[in-house]
Amino acid sequence: MEHTLASDSTATTQLTRSGTATDLAPESSLARGLRVLTHLALAGRPLGVTELAHHFRVPKSNMHRHLNTLVGQGFASRLAGGRYRASLKLWQLGLATYNSLGIVRLARPALEELVDASEETVHLSVLDKGDVLYVDKIDSPQPVRAYSRLGGRAPAHCVATGKVLLAHLDQARLDALIGTGLARHSSQTITDAGVFEAHLAQIRAAGFAVNRGEWREDVYGLAAPIRDAAGSIVAAVGISGPKQRLGERRLKQLTPFVKQAARRIEAALAGQELAA
Repeated sequence: MEHTLASDSTATTQLTRSGTATDLAPESSLARGLRVLTHLALAGRPLGVTELAHHFRVPKSNMHRHLNTLVGQGFASRLAGGRYRASLKLWQLGLATYNSLGIVRLARPALEELVDASEETVHLSVLDKGDVLYVDKIDSPQPVRAYSRLGGRAPAHCVATGKVLLAHLDQARLDALIGTGLARHSSQTITDAGVFEAHLAQIRAAGFAVNRGEWREDVYGLAAPIRDAAGSIVAAVGISGPKQRLGERRLKQLTPFVKQAARRIEAALAGQELAA
């Protein structure tokens, strides 16, 4: 999904990362309902019972029960024609969770400075299993820019913010994340585990990470880690943009600005700890 190129003058198709359909039968009722709700929320259009039952490979009667529960609890709406969509209750809960993330509020001034300095799209990312999650972003002011979505995801091993976060994991957690393999998303993706671990060692030594078309071949990125007051890596800040603008010379010019943004966010986090 993340890091396609968008233009003010052309529509951009959003790509999504979706898994294959999986039978819900072995799961608990709660897990089944949550997976159905997630699918409704990410579908981008209303879905019918037959389509949902086919996707999850369950009888229509089972799917009816899940949907009726979601509607009854206010998490889904039933539309004319018997189709369903996620309700705004998800947005309310998501907004409440978003506002509870103190780092988002504290990081915002640094993100604004970074987008002014770089004129590229800026992200604040956290690691969520094998993905990065974009908890805040500011779009580039340029007409052609890297496209991403607030709350969107990207494979951590392919993007700069993800690689800089993976580089600081302990070995056990890293092995758990990459032990099942590194999926290829472009011709530039590093898929060999040994090569990737050596690459992470270079990132740790340098203090920043670069993505040279490893997720989307026409998008490059640059990121630095963010530490909390205890010294633990909690997030990453980065920029992304068209590879035509982010050549080696420009990446070198922007590296100090990205690192400075990370340090400013760290100072804000430390100040919050002291105030508490």
